[in-house]
Amino acid sequence: MKTARQEILDKLKNSVHPVSEKPDFDSPVYHSINKPLDLAFKENLEKVNGSVYLFSSKKELFQKLKEFLSEFNQNNVVCFEEEIIAGLEEANFPLTKFTDIPENIEVGITGCEYFIAHTGSVMVSSAQKGGRQMFVYPPIHIVVARRNQLVDYLENAYSNLIRKYGNNLPSHVVLITGPSRTADIEKTLVMGAHGPRELHVFLV
Repeated sequence: MKTARQEILDKLKNSVHPVSEKPDFDSPVYHSINKPLDLAFKENLEKVNGSVYLFSSKKELFQKLKEFLSEFNQNNVVCFEEEIIAGLEEANFPLTKFTDIPENIEVGITGCEYFIAHTGSVMVSSAQKGGRQMFVYPPIHIVVARRNQLVDYLENAYSNLIRKYGNNLPSHVVLITGPSRTADIEKTLVMGAHGPRELHVFLV
C-alpha cells in the first residue's frame, strides 16, 4: 500500500506540464502616450486624486496660487525655495520666513525634480530646499514647477537625475503619486495616512 507521500509524488510525476510561453522581449514595456505630456500627466495624476493646474505664464500661475492660499492662515504656509517665494511676493502674497518647519504647518510648497507623465508621478529629492520633511509633514502639499521638467517615462527621469547630479546623487529620491492614502483598516480608504492628504501641482 502506497503512503500518502508516495501518492502525492506519483501525482506530481504524472501531472501535465504545458510548455511555458516564451516571453516577448521585443514588445514595449509601457503603453504609448498619445497626447502632450502635460495633459497626460494631468490625466494620470487626477486619476489618483491629485490636482493639476496648467498655466501659460508665471504671472498667471502665481496669481492663481495666491487665490488658492488665501483660504489659509498665511503664517501656516511654508516654502523654502527662493524662486517660488519671489513669485508669491510679486503676486503680493509674502510668506513668513522660517528656518524650520513649524508644528502648525497647513500648506507646504515645494518644487520637484521631474514629473512622469506615464504614471502621473512627482519625483522629489532630499537635495531640494526644506529636505524630505516638506514632502511628508504638511497636510496639503503644493508643487510648483515648469513644463520642461516633464518626462514621458520613469527611466528618463532617472537618466536626467543622473546627468544632473553625477556622482553626487541625493540620498533620498521619492516618487509621489497622488495624496497619501491607505485602506489597511477594514478596507476603508483614509486620505493623509502617512503624509499629505492633498496634492496640488501648479505647472507653467
